[in-house]
Amino acid sequence: MSTKTKVLSLYKTMLRESQKFPSYNYREYAVRRIRDAFRENRNLSDSTTMENHVKYAKESLQIIRRQTVIGDLYKTDKLVIEK
Repeated sequence: MSTKTKVLSLYKTMLRESQKFPSYNYREYAVRRIRDAFRENRNLSDSTTMENHVKYAKESLQIIRRQTVIGDLYKTDKLVIEK
């Protein structure tokens, strides 16, 4: 699989997982940060730098997954903006 395909797959997975946050604020923050980070690093050409960023993104994906599970344990009422 090419690097571009891997990065695109990682991007989509991170966005999909961040949509699982039960809290509106966390969900929107995560989506905004993911989009901004991937846009900022869109033009990377150095393979080592790219690998480091992909590694960091994979670690962040694991954090997002853990936090969504924790968020499901402690649900709160939806905000007015979500209804």
